[in-house]
Amino acid sequence: MDGPQLLGHAPSMASRIHGIPKKKPVQIQSSQHVQLKLQQAVGLHQSGRLTEALAAYQEILKIQPKHFDSLHLSGVVAMQTGQHALGVKLIDEAIKINPGVAFAYNNRGKALKDLGRLEEALASYDKALALKPDYAEAHGNRGNVLQELRRLDEALASHDQALAIKSDYAEAHNNRGNALLSLRRWDEAITSYDRAVLLKPGYADAYYNRGNALKELRRPEEALASYDKALALKPDFAEAHGNRGNALVDLQRLDAAVDSYRRALTLRPASEFMFGSYLHTKMRVCEWNSLVDELHRYGGGIVEGQKITAPFPLLGLLDVPELQQKAAKIFTEARYPRSHALGPFKGRAPDGKIRVAYYSADFHDHATAYLMAELLERHDPRSFEIYGFSFGPERQDGMRQRLSSAFYKFIDVRNKTDTEVARLSRELGMDIAVDLKGYTQDARPGMFALGCAPVQVNYLGYPGTMGADYMDYVIADKFVLPVECQGFFEEKAVYLPHSYQVNDSRRRVSERIFTRQELGLQEGGFVFCCFNNNYKILPQTFDSWMRILKAVEGSVLWLLEDNATAAKNLRREAQARGVDGQRLVFAQRMPLDEHLARHRLADLFLDTLPCNAHTTASDALWAGLPLLTCKGNTFAGRVAGSLLNAMDLPELVTSTPQDYESVAIELATNPGALCELRNRLEKNRATSPLFDAGLYARHLEAAYRAMHDRYQAGLPAAVIDLAS
Repeated sequence: MDGPQLLGHAPSMASRIHGIPKKKPVQIQSSQHVQLKLQQAVGLHQSGRLTEALAAYQEILKIQPKHFDSLHLSGVVAMQTGQHALGVKLIDEAIKINPGVAFAYNNRGKALKDLGRLEEALASYDKALALKPDYAEAHGNRGNVLQELRRLDEALASHDQALAIKSDYAEAHNNRGNALLSLRRWDEAITSYDRAVLLKPGYADAYYNRGNALKELRRPEEALASYDKALALKPDFAEAHGNRGNALVDLQRLDAAVDSYRRALTLRPASEFMFGSYLHTKMRVCEWNSLVDELHRYGGGIVEGQKITAPFPLLGLLDVPELQQKAAKIFTEARYPRSHALGPFKGRAPDGKIRVAYYSADFHDHATAYLMAELLERHDPRSFEIYGFSFGPERQDGMRQRLSSAFYKFIDVRNKTDTEVARLSRELGMDIAVDLKGYTQDARPGMFALGCAPVQVNYLGYPGTMGADYMDYVIADKFVLPVECQGFFEEKAVYLPHSYQVNDSRRRVSERIFTRQELGLQEGGFVFCCFNNNYKILPQTFDSWMRILKAVEGSVLWLLEDNATAAKNLRREAQARGVDGQRLVFAQRMPLDEHLARHRLADLFLDTLPCNAHTTASDALWAGLPLLTCKGNTFAGRVAGSLLNAMDLPELVTSTPQDYESVAIELATNPGALCELRNRLEKNRATSPLFDAGLYARHLEAAYRAMHDRYQAGLPAAVIDLAS
């Protein structure tokens, strides 16, 4: 499991309201008195005195109830004050009086768009253009609606039409860039944004959108500079502060990222899903001040249905399956709702093989790839055609070469849109689509919302529900997802025997012999370790660790150093709990085979909660290091227990913090008991189903057959129990 999907805000799009007369009103048949009043009202409107302008329009309507300008412009005031439904009603009344005014339909379309009535908005813009084909602003506004409808090629064409009419239309260049951004044509998008700011140097929105494109191109330094330019022009631009935080995260400038998120939330407390990014980044640097109050706000916001967090950050913060499910559903409905744009699936002629496709950004040296490489090599080619759809960076490392050669077909789709990927999947006749990303970094749930295959599976990369009705199954076992907890998943559980997690028995452990001295460890004393990412360390877990260190004289705690700030903060927290901060030793990242080898210098791995060790747990067990866990209430908090049960080491799975601490202390002070555990681990590693990828492949293939058979029989997804 990797980092979160820190999704930026939507691009900033410009839609123009038209029809506020600059010199004389449209309704030239008015009496001189009404004409004078209308000019006064328009003057108030143009100067932003909306309440007074509305009152003036209403005075005119008392004299002439069917006065077009006053009805129409009252509707515009309603739109400008957030009363979009009233705006539509008033503009409709005006249109009944004079149905031949294009800008009235343009403004009506803007109000309908803001109400989320996109198809009606599109029809209104089409009516405006039927009346005035050279209406550049209506073409541009129409393009924005088409973009929200995900009709991206049509959106781009609409912006191009606006620019053909009005080449110096800065807003159209900006919006054209947004369409190109959504089409994953990032370099072209930047060219459009550059044109927009050339025409309008103070155009903060275009600089902001340009930053979004640069971030997609993995050019975070330039993205940061573009966000900073937007903020120099518009200091209260909350979205720019938020996405600036995302760029800083990419640059590993985490302290500064926390500050940017905090600024965004100060400006706009309800910024969509921002609070989760802020809290997650604080946890990455182990900044725990105000955490109790912030977690109270966090959980309460989810209960109230707020768009407060993406699903991933929650996994490491709250051990509550109900909240994880609700947060996932809120996020899915807001960002990735089911789409019927590609229509129903068309059956393909059976050829005796089931076509299974795995979709990921991580088909290279990455934790997910380390786990499943051998599985891909072990799939039965007589019964299955296995496809890989890669939407991550093109890295020609050893793992990429190994994985790509294991697939029947390996397809690079990183520059294709979600619609193009889903359409290609259908054209190739995929029977089962397996999402290896969920809501982790670089995830693409949008392609599954469109439907890549008639059966879609959440597997391995994301330890929780996706909260999406278009994901049919989740691969699990009865420990990580107990039968009584199925209701907290939108997907139907597929129960594998042993553990849900696959492993590669061919992973190499370096023969390099490390010394304690070269790794910063003292020569004597017991070495506890935890190589989990620092964001998984909550104060409660740290409290347990400090009590364990106090009870085991001369012991140290060996941790992974994600960043220098986290190391400094953790040492400070140790001192505050009466433990010398120098008893915390921090390990730098190194190649995987050497990382596995250095496990030999540790004595016991101490797990975290509410988010356990996942790949890091497999690393420890494969390297021969015993791991102690405390099981939680969620999938993410029960993974290590699943692995230990599959290794026949259930005594290392505890149920309470007190038991966790007492077992750790007992093993650290009873060398014989620890030695016996190590010997059993070494023996079981060779015979355990946890590291038998061939056996695992047969079980997973049986699951795929059961899914496929149900679909072929016209049956809906249902729980599949292979564990019995």
